[in-house]
Amino acid sequence: MPSTAAAVVPYIIQRRGEEPASESSLVIEQAAPGRSRLCYHDEDPRDRDPRGVLYGRVGWNPLGADGMPSGEPQWKFMHPHRQMMTMQALRCQVCTQPARTKAGLIFLAGPDDEDLAQPEILTNQPPVCAKHVRTAAALCPHLEKRPMVFLAQSAPLYGVGGVLYGRLARGGLHVVARPDFAVPYGNPDLATFLASQMVRRLSIFRVLDLDELLHTLGVTAQASAR
Repeated sequence: MPSTAAAVVPYIIQRRGEEPASESSLVIEQAAPGRSRLCYHDEDPRDRDPRGVLYGRVGWNPLGADGMPSGEPQWKFMHPHRQMMTMQALRCQVCTQPARTKAGLIFLAGPDDEDLAQPEILTNQPPVCAKHVRTAAALCPHLEKRPMVFLAQSAPLYGVGGVLYGRLARGGLHVVARPDFAVPYGNPDLATFLASQMVRRLSIFRVLDLDELLHTLGVTAQASAR
């Protein structure tokens, strides 16, 4: 695990003290006859993504002098709202700057995370900018410093990961399912779903290793400078 004194901590990493909201703050309301919707008692428009899916609330620590969230990094967890913001806007998960390079969008996965024989590649990892490719590869434990690199020309939004809730007959909520797959936008289950991660589908991409990516970025930069 990276040292807590690491010089760089990705923006999306959750920090100690950023605690999730209590389940008691959630309610399922009747949105229309025969239609239910999960919401917060004191819901704010920022609680939902642009497609109307509710996200789990997690606290925000004050920003440090560097403009990044303060507090000890919890390396195993992505902050739900920061993950959603960077994935939605295609911003770098480390620094929040625009992630698109002249060669395409860079998405990283663990060396054994993806089966390239599958018809779809889905990712919950926001992209990284060219400047922070090496940083992300070194800091993220699951990348093992030898990530599988996807250089994508197209990565449309696909859906979300999270928890499906239902309403008990006597009132209150219960967890119906914790799917280990992404639920696509448009699925009716999303009405009572609490998301924690936004997911994109990689549709046009090349698979590289880290050295091949850095070479490609260098060649592209040289060509652009001519």
